[in-house]
Amino acid sequence: MKYILIALFFVCSAFLHAQDINILLKEASNYEKQLNETEAYKKYAQVAELDTKNITALVKCTEINCAIGTRQKDKSAKTIYFNAAQTFAQKAYAADSTKADASYAMSLAAAKMTEVAEENKQVVAWVRQSKLYAGKALLLNPGHAKANYTMGKWHYEMTNLSWGKKAAVKTLYGGLPKGDMDSAIYYMEQCRKFDMYFVQNYLDLAKAYRDTDRPALELEVLNKLVKLPNRTPDDAAWKEEGKKMLEGIQ
Repeated sequence: MKYILIALFFVCSAFLHAQDINILLKEASNYEKQLNETEAYKKYAQVAELDTKNITALVKCTEINCAIGTRQKDKSAKTIYFNAAQTFAQKAYAADSTKADASYAMSLAAAKMTEVAEENKQVVAWVRQSKLYAGKALLLNPGHAKANYTMGKWHYEMTNLSWGKKAAVKTLYGGLPKGDMDSAIYYMEQCRKFDMYFVQNYLDLAKAYRDTDRPALELEVLNKLVKLPNRTPDDAAWKEEGKKMLEGIQ
């Protein structure tokens, strides 16, 4: 009887623990819908502390640190947030490397690290890592919208690297993997197929069509972009940028 009671205690404790985590995840999701990034992050971070293998919380913490870091003007501040994102992404990947979300988080965090890396050699390493993990995420789940966007963004940014930076990296470290604008468009269109409300993807897709001189497609994407709902604190600014692009071609 004693052992049965002990077993029941642990079962009940596990149930209550899982219940607490589900409540926290629901609260975090609600804060996200309210565009209250700070409170959402607090809840996701709580879950990540209570359940160190919770992929949802770890990936969300990665994304939010990347988003906040991107808005920082000071490079030191950016670095703090991007390092935190990298830590959460690594925890997600360590928890379950077979999850596309975990590989996507690794790709996203690596892409952000390229913005604060001090040396060209570090930039090259992060660039390669970003593509590697985006590719792995898509092998695991070809329909992963954000992994498609991350891969598309990788190709877009590689295509738009300045000649000077390309030359320096090639001379010192044997060059970077090649980006391709048609590939950028392909992956961003895939993202749009799987997530019709991802504002950032629409903006970059419109830029890719602009850069390849396809005004009709650029116009079509921008007209949809400006009508999308705001789902993140950055969406309003991205839509405003899209609105200015639209005004420039009409």
